[in-house]
Amino acid sequence: MGTARFKVSELAASPGFTLGQSRAKAMSTDQFERFTTISEITIDLFTTFLAVMASFGLYSLFHLGKQLYYSPEKVALGAVAFAFLFVYLLERDGTYTPAISLLRIRETERILRVTLTAFGLVFPATFFLSHLFSRYVLLTAIFAVPTMLILEKQLASRVIRNLHTRGYGIQNVLIYGAGATGRRMFSALIRSPKLGLRPVLMIDDNPALEGQSVFADGYRREHSLSVRSEPLTRELFLSQGVGLVLVGIPSIARERLDSIAVEAAAANCNVAFVPELSRVKDSSTSYADFDGLLVASLNGSSSRPAYEIAKATVDRMGALLLILLTLPAWLVIAALIRLDSKGPVFFYQTRIGRRGVPFRMFKFRSMRVDAPKYGYHPSGTFDPRVTRVGRWLRRSSLDELPQLLNVLLGTMSLVGPRPEMPFIAEKYTPFEQQRLAVTPGITGLWQISADRAFMIHENLQYDLYYIHNRNFFMDIALLVHTLMFAMRGV
Repeated sequence: MGTARFKVSELAASPGFTLGQSRAKAMSTDQFERFTTISEITIDLFTTFLAVMASFGLYSLFHLGKQLYYSPEKVALGAVAFAFLFVYLLERDGTYTPAISLLRIRETERILRVTLTAFGLVFPATFFLSHLFSRYVLLTAIFAVPTMLILEKQLASRVIRNLHTRGYGIQNVLIYGAGATGRRMFSALIRSPKLGLRPVLMIDDNPALEGQSVFADGYRREHSLSVRSEPLTRELFLSQGVGLVLVGIPSIARERLDSIAVEAAAANCNVAFVPELSRVKDSSTSYADFDGLLVASLNGSSSRPAYEIAKATVDRMGALLLILLTLPAWLVIAALIRLDSKGPVFFYQTRIGRRGVPFRMFKFRSMRVDAPKYGYHPSGTFDPRVTRVGRWLRRSSLDELPQLLNVLLGTMSLVGPRPEMPFIAEKYTPFEQQRLAVTPGITGLWQISADRAFMIHENLQYDLYYIHNRNFFMDIALLVHTLMFAMRGV
């Protein structure tokens, strides 16, 4: 839980730009932020306590270990102590600091990292303090605690969204620019309820766009805004109760941004903007992330041999295990494909991998045999190129199961940027070629974002974010979120 308010210094640190900052915050927003932060800490304590108690219950129920007797008071005291230790480590890791979430991946990553740290501290103590918890309780808890916390965070996000719909802790947002960037900002805001930012206006200078509807994403047409064409004035901001102006025009001139900042400052509004990544020359420049959209952290991919060796090992072991577990599904899918349309079961394409090396990527065939082998992916569910079974395979992502073979061969990873087709990769600028610094993956940030409805090569921000911040816990977090994503049938 816990809302996050925009801090202009976090969103855009590009030199030369003048940004308007509000001189006062609505008391209700401040109170809501404090309330949700305190609630988050309290609920995390309770959830961790319950997870440890549940672990002890499983220990007793299944007669694990030597079945030593522990008094209820001692069990409860140990669970409380561990809960406070765990939440303290979460706080030290920045969990309760207001920040802009990136699809809640960092939230899950922190839980996984703190789990390892906490049990790394507690487990050795059991060798010296044998009267405390059985090691079987701890081994059970190492899975129960993060599982329950991740589920709790998902539920908390829904509660926050419901509170926002009732008007609690909400800040109205005006999006300037109805182009691709502005539309993706709108989608990101809708998909990030924890931010407490509600888009109420979308303004564009092009009169031809007046009255057009902008939808949150390409799959569900649930949330929309009508584009308006009118001047950005302090009167407009005040009349609509706008607290933040998001400028979704990366190429905006400095003078124009300054004029918007002046009007916003007069209405006590914050201003944030998407930097034009091609203008950024300093590789050390760092920007805050906004559902992957405002990331301008251009640091190159550093070499981390230990991480890469561990990742490759886990990839191959995980791929082999998943192939064995899903083999019956492979047989069923193969039969359905053959019954539905003529042609082979498998489909392959040449894709561009790490360091620009081409490789053959495998998939279950989801399109008709006469469809072009290379081209932009289908833009909708009812694309005529897609077969009936293919629609189900693509919607459930089961068409990508054969890519586990690519993981076994080392040409792909479980997590990483999506591999591009040669005709797109050959047009890469030196900036875009940063995507090729790491091994491509089956899943990643783009695949579980609202922007998956857009072309892969139009979403460079997600890949740059992953390349710069990747680590073992982020990979696990992405796999967890991918599983939840698939279970929801999104």
